[in-house]
Amino acid sequence: MAKRIGMEVSIAAAEAVALADVDVIAAYPITPQTHIVEHLSELVANGHLDAEFIPVESEHSAMSCCVGSSAAGARTFTSTSSQGFALMSEICYIAAGLRLPIVMLTANRALSAPINIWNDHADMMMSRDTGWIQTVAENGQEVLDLVFHAFRVAEDHRVLLPVMVNLDGFILSHMIEPMILLDKEEVDSYLPPYKPKLRLDPQNPLTMGPVGMPEVYTEAKVAHDEALKAALPVIVEAWKEFGDKFGRHYNPVETYKTDDAETIIVSMGSISETAMSAVDAMRGEGKKVGLARIRLWRPFPQDEFVQAVKGAKNLAVIDRAMTLNGVCGAVCAEVKSILYDRNLHPNVQNYIAGLGGRDVTVQNFTEMAEDVTSPATEAYKIINVRE
Repeated sequence: MAKRIGMEVSIAAAEAVALADVDVIAAYPITPQTHIVEHLSELVANGHLDAEFIPVESEHSAMSCCVGSSAAGARTFTSTSSQGFALMSEICYIAAGLRLPIVMLTANRALSAPINIWNDHADMMMSRDTGWIQTVAENGQEVLDLVFHAFRVAEDHRVLLPVMVNLDGFILSHMIEPMILLDKEEVDSYLPPYKPKLRLDPQNPLTMGPVGMPEVYTEAKVAHDEALKAALPVIVEAWKEFGDKFGRHYNPVETYKTDDAETIIVSMGSISETAMSAVDAMRGEGKKVGLARIRLWRPFPQDEFVQAVKGAKNLAVIDRAMTLNGVCGAVCAEVKSILYDRNLHPNVQNYIAGLGGRDVTVQNFTEMAEDVTSPATEAYKIINVRE
């Protein structure tokens, strides 16, 4: 039976990975994800988890090991952040292109320079085009639940793609929260044993990752793109089953008090809970403000997003990373493109907030909701920037 726990989210996340019966963990420590793999190494060393823990010399090597173990048919896990993710990224493209169902927790952290160990979404945006499925957690409970969902989706033979679960570094990774941790029987009822569709086997030789000549490269990339788009209904199906079994329901885009909202704030990650408090305060003043939270970053749920913001006059879209010399942040660019394609024209304003761990407060959300009702004079606005 599931049990209530109060512990650091990173430690609980490692316990969730262990409950998933992972076979191989290859990892290199980098703040703020280190506690996840440290705890997994302890579970393996103490005999509580029957798995191979490979302490590699770099994040590049970590993902390389994951590619090999997953290709050989092992349920495979890793975790990273920021600069380590940047070093790993070369192999992340390979993992996705080879359709390997690796699961990775990313404790999101700012990219250098200047060096900064605190949270924003720079590494998540950097990895946007790696071809991984990406989900986003708002609190510790969601981190645990999304770990089980990630393995379930990645290993589904209709998908066979790696899945990244994003959690805000420090804001979530190092927080102690009350959570419900499923027991082994419950996890097993949701997550079947991994049965690889194809695997490296000396007795049945096959080739993975050959050279893609110009005659085949375009077709291979199109096939990958189609597989990523086709994963969306499977992702939703797996969330529905999780909700039916355990009572916690997830959707690609989730809304809060948007039914009659004239202004909708669009957010991702842990700041969404602060935004809900701001929405409550503004609703108390009679202001028609709501919140749309993006749970699924890749594949982007276009139809679900349009439905979530339909009818709003104003959208305040928050980006937690800079798109240097861009017309707006990556999330806002996605939103504007989707609306343009559907001939929808609400007033959209982009706000860059929370860079490098800077606080985003209830007052900030209130100011954004008020500001967006005026005609936009800038492509994007930086929140809490010092003159």
